[in-house]
Amino acid sequence: MSNVTPQSDLAALAPLEPHTQVGEYTIVKRLSEGGFGVVYLATDKRGHQVAIKEYLPANLAKRDAGMLTPSVLPDKLSLYLLGLKNFFEEGRSLAQISHPAVVSVLNFFRKNETVYLVMNYLQGKTLQDYIIAGRQLGMKPVFSESTVRSVLIEILEGLQVVHQSQMLHLDIKPANIFITDEDKAVLIDFGATRNTLSNVTNSKQPMYTPGFAAPEMYRRDASLGVWTDIYAVGACLYSMAMGRPPLEPSKRRLKDPLVDILSDVSGLYSDKLIEMIEWSMTMDPAGRPQSAKELRQALIDYH
Repeated sequence: MSNVTPQSDLAALAPLEPHTQVGEYTIVKRLSEGGFGVVYLATDKRGHQVAIKEYLPANLAKRDAGMLTPSVLPDKLSLYLLGLKNFFEEGRSLAQISHPAVVSVLNFFRKNETVYLVMNYLQGKTLQDYIIAGRQLGMKPVFSESTVRSVLIEILEGLQVVHQSQMLHLDIKPANIFITDEDKAVLIDFGATRNTLSNVTNSKQPMYTPGFAAPEMYRRDASLGVWTDIYAVGACLYSMAMGRPPLEPSKRRLKDPLVDILSDVSGLYSDKLIEMIEWSMTMDPAGRPQSAKELRQALIDYH
C-alpha cells in the first residue's frame, strides 16, 4: 500500500536523483516528465543504456527529494491504484509486442509502491520537434510529401500490430512519434492509463491533447476503438502538412472549416494526400478508415 498523506496539496513531486538504484537499474538523469510519469535515462547491470518510465501521476501523488516511495492523499488512493494497475497491464501488453515502429518494453516491475517500465533508449527527436523547428525557420512545406507518407506508413504498420494485440494507443500526436537518428519512426508513450483515469474522474477537462483527440474521446458514453487512433493519425498528417495542430472537434461541429483550411496547402501537396487527411479526420467514426492497414495501404497505393 502506498504511503498515504493525511493532508497536503501534493505540490512537491521530486524525480529520482542520479545514482539512485531501482531494482537492477541505476538512474543516470531525468529525460522528461508528463502528467502520469517521469522518464529517466538509466543503465542496467551490464552498463547498457535504457529508458525507464516511472508511474508518478502529478495530480494524485507527491514525493519529497531523496525519497523513493510516493505519498498519496487518502481520497486519491483508489484512483492511484487503478492507474497503477493499468500502467502495469500496459507494460505487460507492450512487452509482448515486437515491432521496430513500436517502443520496446524490455522489462516491467513493481517496486517502491509504484511501477517501472524499462524501454529501449532511443536517440533522436520527436516529430513535434521537427514541426516546431520547420515552422520557426519559415519552411513551407515543413515536410515533403514523400516524407509525410513514409513516416505515417511506418507508424501505421506498428499501429496495426498494436491493434492486433487488442490494444489502443489513445494518445497519438507528433510529440509521441519519435524519429530516431537512423530515420526510423517509433510510436512512444501510450495513453491507455491516462484515458482510464480521465473516464473515472469528474474532471471537466479531459486529459487529452486538443486537436489530436477524436470527438468520441470527449463523450463518456462513446465507444473507443481503432477508429479513434486513426483520427489521431489523420491529425498528425494534418500537422505535418500545415505545420500546426488541427482545430479541436468542438470547433468543427457547426461549420467544419477543415476543407477550407487544407486548401491553403493544395499547391504543396497532392489532392490525394489532402483527401487522406479529410478521410481520417471525419467527425463520424464510421466514416474513417476502419483499420490501420486500410489507411496504410491507401498511402502506399496512390502515386
